[in-house]
Amino acid sequence: MVEQFVGKWTLVSSDNFDEYMKAVGMSFATRQMGNLSKPNLIITVGDDGVISIKAESTLKTTAVQFKLNEEFDETTADGRKARSIFTFENGKLMQKQSWEGKTTTLEREVQDGKLTAKCIMADVVAVRTYEKAE
Repeated sequence: MVEQFVGKWTLVSSDNFDEYMKAVGMSFATRQMGNLSKPNLIITVGDDGVISIKAESTLKTTAVQFKLNEEFDETTADGRKARSIFTFENGKLMQKQSWEGKTTTLEREVQDGKLTAKCIMADVVAVRTYEKAE
């Protein structure tokens, strides 16, 4: 079911991401780095059902490994300590991160050969679009 996400993806556009990072509570310096970063996403699925999403850029590389529907502790790219859970709903890979009474949702979807990541924090929505690299 998540097979369409597997592969290497290159960021081609990012809309409203600075506002999203602000809404999440990132510092100015962290947002500057986030805006400069053009990460590649590498998504794999192991035989054991463990999904790995690695974000590689010249500034920083982060990785998260998880099984669907199992909550886990995550340290985000900006250092937040969050509880995360991934689910698969209507063809979308949904991620919910919760920390300090706040919640953000990331909806990842593959359509027309592009992967979109919709980042939602309250009424702020950012959309990052990736194209398949290999």
